[in-house]
Amino acid sequence: MVRRVAVIGAGVSGLASVKSCLDEGLEPTCFERSEDIGGLWRYTDSTDSGRVSVYRSIITNTSKEMSCFSDFPCPEDFPSFLPHSLLLEYFRMYAQHFDLLRHIRFKVTLSVRKRPDFTTSGQWDVVTETDGVQESHIFDAVMVCTGHFQEPYLPLASFPGIDTHFKGQYIHSREYRDVEAFRGKRVLVIGIGNTGGDLSVELSRVAAKVFLSVRSSTWVFSRISDHGFPFDMVNTTRFNHFLDWLLPSALTNRIRFWKFNSWFNHKNYGLASTKRWLPFCLLSGTVVLKPKVKAFTESSAVFEDGTEQNIDVVVFATGYIFSFPFLEESVRSLFDDNRSLYKRIFPPQLEKPTLAIIGLVQLTGSVMVGAEMQARWVTGIFAGWNKLPPTSRMMAEVAKKKPQVKRCTMENLKMSFISYTDEIASCAGVKPNVLRLLLTDPRLALAVFFGPCSPYQYRLMGRGKWSGARDAILTQWQRTLKPLRTRPPSPLLGHKGSTNKPHGFGLW
Repeated sequence: MVRRVAVIGAGVSGLASVKSCLDEGLEPTCFERSEDIGGLWRYTDSTDSGRVSVYRSIITNTSKEMSCFSDFPCPEDFPSFLPHSLLLEYFRMYAQHFDLLRHIRFKVTLSVRKRPDFTTSGQWDVVTETDGVQESHIFDAVMVCTGHFQEPYLPLASFPGIDTHFKGQYIHSREYRDVEAFRGKRVLVIGIGNTGGDLSVELSRVAAKVFLSVRSSTWVFSRISDHGFPFDMVNTTRFNHFLDWLLPSALTNRIRFWKFNSWFNHKNYGLASTKRWLPFCLLSGTVVLKPKVKAFTESSAVFEDGTEQNIDVVVFATGYIFSFPFLEESVRSLFDDNRSLYKRIFPPQLEKPTLAIIGLVQLTGSVMVGAEMQARWVTGIFAGWNKLPPTSRMMAEVAKKKPQVKRCTMENLKMSFISYTDEIASCAGVKPNVLRLLLTDPRLALAVFFGPCSPYQYRLMGRGKWSGARDAILTQWQRTLKPLRTRPPSPLLGHKGSTNKPHGFGLW
């Protein structure tokens, strides 16, 4: 029987896991290698510690109503998109409200191994070290909450001359903190994911020139949707998700392409693509798009189109790889990416299902919501309320869902926000039943189906039901607009026909 649970990491996944353990009557101990909570979102000026953290100017890509913990809404006066300082403040409020800090031990390094009798007990030996003092612990289960932003991926071998000929500076985006070090320089950013797009725009304000090297095209759109509402609140709805399922993909893709091109014509910017859709990238007209780098000379980059540009600094926005060095090799070898895990959580080959990997997903919405849902299901299994299928069935499902493709770690992590969160919620018995709500609470049912698929929906029914969920759903637009009401509207803007939330529903 599981009682004592080791939670590794005190970022968003770790906090959600500690809280979920407490909800299920388990005894969590969270081990964090740094001196504070927050994980990736705790900004520090220094990069010497090796800990990955956000850069100074970062703002969340998902809105507060779509990113919060499901039973703890963000304060109404917080803006819709949060800088790292406010997000960390929110984490502190959450930890204090649910009394989580007393279960967290800081400045701890550790190793995790199966106990000799693991096949019968499912227990783990955890050896920790703090200030040179080692301790040994026995835990009934382990929740790994270190996420997928662990080790910078720096593909130098793919860029001939970068480490042998190039005399300028090159860094991974993990080392980036602010623009001052790049003032007046010619900067090449490699990669057009979220970070590459954002850094290119930010650097263009102070650099002499910014070049953005792109291997493939992408779709670019804003955090803000029509009429100024957060994009994810308007578009991430069960209604749109249903249309995605109902209509042919060719039709839904055409509608999306039309919508994105209505902002600006991607083809004119050299961004047109029908093969790849990487959201949340922002492009500035002061940034020059270039193709893949062919090679580096002492002072320049040579691109595949034959052009050459003088470069002072190269920023690799090439993502991260994940590893779990604290796990023994026999356990690490059971999975090479999250597709090797049952429901992207459990290594199915383990004799006992007492190891869970939390937050190793990259969703089309907030990973915070997905990680919390994972933690709720996992702790329900540990507590005996939920059950896993036999090993043979888990392995068969993993094999079925893992196509034989070339490994690309970050690409493999991507999943649909609603599809995946609903899948785990169904396993946990907490997925909202819209038809039942339609019979008992029509107003709420319409808000759940046509409105934002916000995390409060997963607290309406089942184990862990929260009495405030209904009100949180029905007031989410008020909380979105509240921080904007900082002065009385002028007569022209405050006319009688003004709206407080978007009208109508559409597929984007």
